[in-house]
Order: sequence, then structure tokens, then C-alpha cells
Amino acid sequence: MEVPLILTQFLDRAVKLYGDKKAIINDERIFTYSELNDRVNQLSDGLRQLGVKKGDKVAYLAPNTVEMLEGFYGVFQLGAIMVPLNIRLKPEDYLFILNHSESKILFVDQDLYDLIIPIKDKLETVEKIIVHYHDGLCEEEDYDQFLSAYSKEPFEREDVEENDVCSLLYTSGTTGNPKGVMLTHRNNYLHALSSMHHLRVTDEDVLAHVLPMFHVNGWGSPFYYTANGATQVCLRKASAESIYDAIENHGVTVMHMAPTVLNSLIQYYDEHQPTVKQDIRLVIAGSAPPPAFITKIEEDLGWEFIQVYGMTESTPLTLVSRIRSHHKDLPLEEQYRLKAKQGVQMIGTDVKVVNAVGDEVAWDGREVGEIVVRGNGVMKGYWKNEDASMEALRDGWLHTGDMANVDEYGNIEIVDRKKDVIISGGENISSIEVEGVLYDHPSVLEAAVIAVPHEKWGETPHAYVVLRPGEEVTEEDLIQFSRSKLAHFKAITGVTFLEELPKTASGKILKVHLRNEHWKKAGKADKLVN
Repeated sequence: MEVPLILTQFLDRAVKLYGDKKAIINDERIFTYSELNDRVNQLSDGLRQLGVKKGDKVAYLAPNTVEMLEGFYGVFQLGAIMVPLNIRLKPEDYLFILNHSESKILFVDQDLYDLIIPIKDKLETVEKIIVHYHDGLCEEEDYDQFLSAYSKEPFEREDVEENDVCSLLYTSGTTGNPKGVMLTHRNNYLHALSSMHHLRVTDEDVLAHVLPMFHVNGWGSPFYYTANGATQVCLRKASAESIYDAIENHGVTVMHMAPTVLNSLIQYYDEHQPTVKQDIRLVIAGSAPPPAFITKIEEDLGWEFIQVYGMTESTPLTLVSRIRSHHKDLPLEEQYRLKAKQGVQMIGTDVKVVNAVGDEVAWDGREVGEIVVRGNGVMKGYWKNEDASMEALRDGWLHTGDMANVDEYGNIEIVDRKKDVIISGGENISSIEVEGVLYDHPSVLEAAVIAVPHEKWGETPHAYVVLRPGEEVTEEDLIQFSRSKLAHFKAITGVTFLEELPKTASGKILKVHLRNEHWKKAGKADKLVN
């Protein structure tokens, strides 16, 4: 008899095999997998009493907490759909997402409740708001009191099919209204099996939840670390200090994060020189940091660097960059260069880079095309947005919008997003390549490069830079530095110094904000990204 691929099976396995093991560490609170399961059953029972049925949407606005994590399983037992919300949006963004998703119940952390107050009266489908970490002053129901009123007994689950939608994840919304990505139980289940293999997840792991769980379910980590009975440390605020504290106090062995968070860890290490005894794997998602970062991580800190690639629409991971066995005789410098790439396709996905007519680019590290993906993780489509679904899903392939090349070993390397490519005098310039050079400068902490208008060349590269504390460098210094490292047409022509760069909640730099602000000031409204 076939067993449908339903995500609740992952917690079932953890309870059966690791029931009395320390499962979740959330500040001073510690829960075993059996205790987590009790809370999940209480949540499911409470939601059923509130009238939540199969297919209903339940939204969460919360940082990485046990309340957020147990939400996935509590919602799934009803066959309902989880709608995790980005914690860095504005009230009007939440208004759009909650109404567009038709969410019925909203769970919100007390620290974030002020973001909901301005839009409460405009919510069209939300029937009840329940608050985590209730301060006693908020007029909404307290989550702990809500949970305590319901049964811990095994929950009578709804019949769920593996192709039923389990989560509705809204894209960042940096270019117009966010789009709701529909992911199924099958999408997430098979993605978890593939990811746990490539990332070598076991019951000996201790995961620190650094990447927000709302961010494609924190790369699916609530699923495959739970399935393997790993211990999970929930970090409400993932500062460098709190991450190192978790490493020291809880024996963290693996973390998923964005390059900007990695940058802060390197800076903290340089300043404090903490001693870490255990082996640690860093799973880095997003634009690959420069090879110098990898050298620092692997040689100075002694941690393992694993670059991955994916997007919400593919559940998300599709590529992983680790040195394959028959390439381990390559010089170490070459291995670090390969590790900085997005890598090769994971099991269960088919990934290629194609040119404008759909043919695969040559494996020469030079020809550039678009990454397209097909496989078990590709989304069902965008919720209530058929046009966008048809644009993204063509001829059975998900078109990512990421431009890349393929080297002689088959490693895929992103050169830019389509919208981030700089076209200067007819030449295409990768903003990522220019940023990589700037990161080599000892005074540069963070850099983002965008296209800005130029009378002669149409557009040229302009850098937004955050300097390391105590460092001083001029605009001309950085321009000359880039000219010494790059072909002159690729070199930056200007610098804007900032205290910090705008970022998404997962730490990804929002270049679209920088670009739109600059082009608006230049009177080039036609260049704005909507």
C-alpha cells in the first residue's frame, strides 16, 4: 500500500524514535519531541475549535520560536495551509498578504503586534488574532492560555493528499505586490529527503535556526532536522553574539544563513577570537561570498562551508556546491573558488543554464544564460495569479531569472539577476563580480553594486559601501582599487557610503531599493522596477 508523502510523518518519526530527547531549545525553555508533539496536538485541537478546516489559511508573524515551529505541524494536521509572514514588512504589506491569502487566523508575536494594529480594521478574512509572548496588556488572546485549554491527546487528522497545498509563501515584494507561492506536501517532503542527504543531516546534529523560518520554511529545516531527531535551537534574534553563545552553550553543529550574516560572524571572530571545539557546517544561501570568505571560514575558523542555491518557487534548494571526490586533488585555492559557486544539481532536480533560444550554454565558464529548473520541488503555481504562473512555468521548466555560466566541471555560477546586469556601452557587467572585487578591499565590510545613468555609456557601475568600524577610505581610493582589479569598463565610477545596506529579513541585500532611489533622483522614472 502506498503511503502519501505528508509532512506530519516527520514529527511522527521524531516522537517514535526520539520522544524523550532534547528537541527544542528556546531561550530558557527546553522541550522534548514528545512535549513538542503535545503542544502541536493542543494547537490543532484549538484551531479546529475555532472552525479551521482543510484548505483554510493560518498566518504566522513571528521570529524563530518554538511557537513558530510547532505551527507548521499543528496547521498541517488539519490539512490547513501555513502562511508565514516576513517580519520586516510594513503594515500595508501585511494587509495585502492577509487579505490576498484569505487567512482565517493570525498568530503574531507580541514584539510584532504593533505592525498589525494599524490594519486590524481592514482585514477582510481574519477572524481571530492570537498573540505569542503576550505582555498582559494586549487585547488579543494570549497564546499560552489558548494552548492550555485544549487536549494533548493524539489528534484525529484530516485526510490529506500529497499534492495538497501545505504552505503559501509570499515573495519579498520588492518589485510590486508579493506573489503567493503554493508549495505542496510532496514538494516539501521530497525536498527534505534530498536536502538531508546533501547536507548530511543526522540525529547528532544541533541546528541553530538562524535563517528565519518564514523564509521558505527556513530552507525546510523544520522538516528535515525534525525527521532526523536533531536538536533545534530557536534564536529570536540572530545576532553574531547570540549565534556564538548558542554554539558555545548548546553545541551547535550546523547553521543556515545568508552571506551578510556570515560576514558578521567573521567580524565577531576577528574581534573576540572565540574558541569553538566542535565541527560546524555552514550552509550559505544567496549570492556566494568571495573565495576569501571561504578561506577564512575553513582555514581560520575550521568550519565547513557549503554553498546552496534555490528560490521560493523551487521549495527552495536545487544546487549544492561541495567538492566531489574526483576533484579533491585540485589545488586548495581552486577548490575554494569552486566552493564559491552555486554548484551542481541536487538529487530530485534537473537544472540547466539556457540561452535566449532555449539551448544549453557551453561548459566553458564564459557563455551566460538563464537558470531553469524542473523537479519535485517546483511550485504548484502562484496563488490567484495565473499570468505570473504561466510566465514563470514554461514548457515544464521554472524560469528563475538568474543569469549564470557553467564551468568545465559542470558547476553553475550565478553572474547576476536579469534585472541587476549592468549594460555599459553595449557590454554586460556582472554586479556580483564587481562586488567580489570590492570585498577584497580591507576597509570594506559590505558592498552592493547597481547600474546608474551615464551620458556617454548609458549606465555604469556604482557602489554602495559599508566600511569596517574605524576604517577610512575615499571614493577615489575605491574607484582606483576596482580599476586595478577589473577591466576598466567594469570598474565602479562612483561610491555612496552608508551606515548599513537595506536588507530582507533573511539578510539579502535589497539592491532594488538602492537602484530605484538612485534612478528616481536622476529623473529616470522609466528605469524604476515596479
